[in-house]
Amino acid sequence: MVPQEKIRNIAIIAHVDHGKTTLVDEMLKQGGIYRENQAIVDRVMDSGDLERERGITILAKNTAVHYKDYKINIVDTPGHADFGGEVERILKMVNGVVLLVDAAEGPMPQTRFVLQKALELGHKVIVVVNKIDRPDARIEAVMDEVLELLLDLDATEEQFDSPTIFCSARQGISAYGPHEMGKDLIPLFETIVNYIPAPEGDANGPMQMLVSSLDYNDYVGRICIGRIERGTIRQNQEVAICDYHDPSVQEKGKIVALYAFDGLNRVPIQEASAGEIVAFSGISDITIGRTVCDPLTVEPLPFVRISDPTIEMTFAVNDSPFAGREGKYVTSRNLKDRLERELLKDVSLRVSAQGTDAFNVAGRGEMHLSILIETMRREGYEFSVSTPRVLLKTVDGVKCEPIERMVADVPENAVGAVIEKIGQRKGDLSSMTPMGSRYRLEFLVPSRGLFGYRSEFLTDTHGEGVMSSVLDSYAPVKGEIERRKTGSLVASETGDTTAYGIGGIQDRGYMFIGPGVPVYGGMIVGACNRNEDMAVNVCKKKQLTNMRAAGSDEAIRLTPPRVLSLEQCLEYLADDELLEVTPKNLRMRKRILDHSQRMRELMKKRSAEK
Repeated sequence: MVPQEKIRNIAIIAHVDHGKTTLVDEMLKQGGIYRENQAIVDRVMDSGDLERERGITILAKNTAVHYKDYKINIVDTPGHADFGGEVERILKMVNGVVLLVDAAEGPMPQTRFVLQKALELGHKVIVVVNKIDRPDARIEAVMDEVLELLLDLDATEEQFDSPTIFCSARQGISAYGPHEMGKDLIPLFETIVNYIPAPEGDANGPMQMLVSSLDYNDYVGRICIGRIERGTIRQNQEVAICDYHDPSVQEKGKIVALYAFDGLNRVPIQEASAGEIVAFSGISDITIGRTVCDPLTVEPLPFVRISDPTIEMTFAVNDSPFAGREGKYVTSRNLKDRLERELLKDVSLRVSAQGTDAFNVAGRGEMHLSILIETMRREGYEFSVSTPRVLLKTVDGVKCEPIERMVADVPENAVGAVIEKIGQRKGDLSSMTPMGSRYRLEFLVPSRGLFGYRSEFLTDTHGEGVMSSVLDSYAPVKGEIERRKTGSLVASETGDTTAYGIGGIQDRGYMFIGPGVPVYGGMIVGACNRNEDMAVNVCKKKQLTNMRAAGSDEAIRLTPPRVLSLEQCLEYLADDELLEVTPKNLRMRKRILDHSQRMRELMKKRSAEK
């Protein structure tokens, strides 16, 4: 067992893509975790398929490295604010944070978000400027920006004098000065060991531990992860479970298996003392935020309240004509069980039933929910989802909506277009900073104003813009925002699309599907140029006759269809449309499939508006 004064618990926090997971990779390599001949995967902490594909971290994960006779427990946290529920609770497990900042981009909105949470908890901060080998690195300017950020967030004097390390995670080097080229990560390890305090806690007192994270294993059930605050935890120990926010929770349990983290593995152990981060199994119905303690001394630990969700979608059983063809799990019972299972792991998700076949699922952002949808479809689930809706709050009797702080890095020639579009979406420009040939624009925009904006933003900036946003505050509702300026091309018949059918209508807009694709009446096959829906027959076959005509042998030239990803489909959806999600396909459709019924509803709506 490692003595308490030789343990260091740290979290690595940063904005998306600033190199957290790559740095952990190098720390593992230089911490002697791998055998010399072991095959090594890049970004080993991003273990999920979705994480590796998108190059982002979604779930906070634990690992541990050894340096000299110290054990450094490291938590790799997500950079996206949508997964902020992960970050907030993980910070309770650690005594200090490594704030990673890109040497070219500087502090970004999510950097601000995670740093604010760390400072509120009084954690010590080590600033690491990463990617110093980038040709466009501006190290001194970024250092000033970090100090300004610490000032903005009311850091204490000690936090303001945080040590700074300069490194290139990809090359595995670090140094104490901006113009030195180091050889390895020893300066970083030394700073962690000397600056971050050892965990406090009486190793001889009654046992007490807060559950900060959950994992699930089909063989042992729910696995709880957390830091021992006090005392010693032992295998087969009888414990009491209590909750700081809910005094009625008084349960008994038993620690069946106990594990410590070592490198990428969980190692079975017999006991562990205060300060160590451990995992245990054996208590089936425990949730995040509960305290596990000695049955004779029941004292719950305070737990950070996870911020409320800001948007919701309706997940419902798929009732389209193609329902049940591709999915393995299609019933409402399957859907309910899967969402309840997700609630065990994800603290910032909320699920409420709407009748028997539909569930309102609320999350921290569009990305948070789209990751859940993508995970479920890969597991074989088939269901339909509605457009995202923002969740309003009543503050002092006034209806308020969530406002996001959006930061965009754009080329000089695209500044006007971006400001104009955000203005239409009820956003306010709060700052504009030149950065070489580019500008950094900062806006305060209603969350619903950003639905469907990303694709428009990329078009306006010719693919060169970078945007990110984080929840800032709540403000009174700002009125109507137009979601989309185009209508949809809706299939009027069921069948397989033909080149002849598509060729006749492709001038009306752009298509989402090509020839030979099965469609049904009411399915959206493209976007219309005009601001209204148009029913089209894409299954029309050419009438063959024995008469020869001048135009009959002309070749049909089709424009390649735009195949939309899951996020693009969710951005495109209007309020009267649904997205049908199956393991093999994403199909957009109208809520009301029958064309004549849809027209009657539209007429009723128009006459009511008059």
